[in-house]
Amino acid sequence: MRTLRPVILIMVLLALSAALPAAAQDAEPLQVFAAYATAIEEPWDGVIHTALLEAQEAGQIEYEYVDDIGYAGDMERILIEVAEEQQPDIIFGDAFGNEEAVRRVARDYPDIAFVFGSGLGPSEPNLSVFDNWIHEPAYLSGLIAGSVSESGVIGVVGGYPVPEVNRIVNAFTVGVEEANPDAEVLVTFINSWFDPAAAKEAALAQVDAGADVLFAERFGVIEAAQENELFAFGNMSDQNELAPETVVTGPVWNMTPTVQYILEQVAGGTYTAQDLKDFSMMGKGGASLAPLHDFEDVLDPELIEMVQAREQEIMDGLFRVPINEEAPSSAEAATE
Repeated sequence: MRTLRPVILIMVLLALSAALPAAAQDAEPLQVFAAYATAIEEPWDGVIHTALLEAQEAGQIEYEYVDDIGYAGDMERILIEVAEEQQPDIIFGDAFGNEEAVRRVARDYPDIAFVFGSGLGPSEPNLSVFDNWIHEPAYLSGLIAGSVSESGVIGVVGGYPVPEVNRIVNAFTVGVEEANPDAEVLVTFINSWFDPAAAKEAALAQVDAGADVLFAERFGVIEAAQENELFAFGNMSDQNELAPETVVTGPVWNMTPTVQYILEQVAGGTYTAQDLKDFSMMGKGGASLAPLHDFEDVLDPELIEMVQAREQEIMDGLFRVPINEEAPSSAEAATE
């Protein structure tokens, strides 16, 4: 019987060694490319970029990207070149403004997982869609904004009056009006995704109209608030470091849950076209309210307690923030 044990051990080791190549192959980093229409400094694409950088640092992916592609037709050319020459496992990006181009290329390369920000639905077999569903923390920000405003006038500067922006602005407004039913919310759209100078100018006009709190849905507004020593609320990421004495908090979008889910799906060979909406909401960690930082000691403790209680209700599914994607009735376009 003793002579059988070494034989059995050798057989087990041989079986394990036979499985090693497959395991090693599974452990190899996935090849990921990202195509961004705007400059990477723009917060929306910056959030996707950050999540992919984290995956790269963790050794999960090898990552390349091109940004500031624009909307003049270059997106389709770049995607075709990447699909033909690099043949990555996954291509991430934002399709807004390039919807038809992205969908044409995805259809022609069904073996690549295309995962794009989009206002439309997924397309079989390989185009998944996501968006920044951060209306819940936007509402919480509005509760604080409506409570701290002394003039009762709050300014909001947004990019375009499209559904993804409208639902953030409208949720913020719901929070403001819940905290102060008599508040007036001024909304201006600059008709650009990234024009800090125009955003700042629009914010300054709102300050001239009486606004003493500003919501920076677009980049550039915080500078106007800082210059006038007003409270501001950031968007997409924790922007307190831009102006620590100005930025109270703001809705934060976290793409890591979405990215990690896709990596697991592709690595496991189970990827299919999906609407990834839920992964960008608070319930799955895709959205949150930015930390209050030093404002923990500035804001009324009862206000903080109230916001935290409502935040927990959202997480527990006991409170639902309304989704309203219609253009705000009070919205104006910035003058050129």
